[in-house]
Amino acid sequence: MFNNYKFNTNLMRVFVYIVLVIILIVTVVPIWLLIVNATRSTVEIQQGISFMPSTHLFENYGILLGRGLNLGRGFGNSLFVAVASTIITVYFSLLTAYGIVVYNFKGKKLFSNFIVVLVMIPMQLSIIGFYQYMSKLGLTDNYASLILPLIANAGSVFFGKQYLESVVINDLIDAARVDGASEIGIFHRIMMPLAVPGAMTMGIFAFVAAWNNFFNAFILISSIEKYTLPMLVQTLRGDVYRTEFGAIYLGLAVTVVPIILIYALFSRYIVSGIAMGSVKE
Repeated sequence: MFNNYKFNTNLMRVFVYIVLVIILIVTVVPIWLLIVNATRSTVEIQQGISFMPSTHLFENYGILLGRGLNLGRGFGNSLFVAVASTIITVYFSLLTAYGIVVYNFKGKKLFSNFIVVLVMIPMQLSIIGFYQYMSKLGLTDNYASLILPLIANAGSVFFGKQYLESVVINDLIDAARVDGASEIGIFHRIMMPLAVPGAMTMGIFAFVAAWNNFFNAFILISSIEKYTLPMLVQTLRGDVYRTEFGAIYLGLAVTVVPIILIYALFSRYIVSGIAMGSVKE
């Protein structure tokens, strides 16, 4: 009996490892091919797949410069939008989620369900009305149209609510009130330190989403000097006879680097944040 159990356990473990290795390969290979193709010429790329880097990296970079693309400025624009969006998203989403979790008010359940509905509605369905609204406010061709709406990010509020429900200690909040702490002070001094893993996880997802945001930026931003990196890369598209695939891959590789660094530095917060958010008392 014991030997059968041990055999089944080892067999299941081997199966899990095989699945994990397959997932790792499926995840890593496209990124590696992206980096490799950034060093290859258009002719080499059209000849087929290669896993070994080539020698055309600086040539591709020269093509980018020859097209008049300022990657440094595009990188700075993307970084500004991503950092500002992340700060606003994390702070106001946690603040909203804190209010939903801690306070009892009329229509609380309805409001929570409404947030879930908003999460399931794709942005593309409301982009026309959103553009008209931004236009009336005079925020088109302005980074504010990409940053300020994230104050009401339904997905982040939902995640923050799920997380805070697992870490909120009502007795601790009541004790702080007895000691004379203000409601906003309780949030800043007590809840924010407790919510660091969830906030970091939320921040990583918000940063990646803002960094990769092409759809909204393409519609709302018209000045080329305000283009973010994904928008600059798409300007490299030409006709079938002029498309420089090596330069395009190099531009895409540049956009991927910050995301890889963010995940490498803060991946442990993703695990702990999601684990805590999935557990309720």
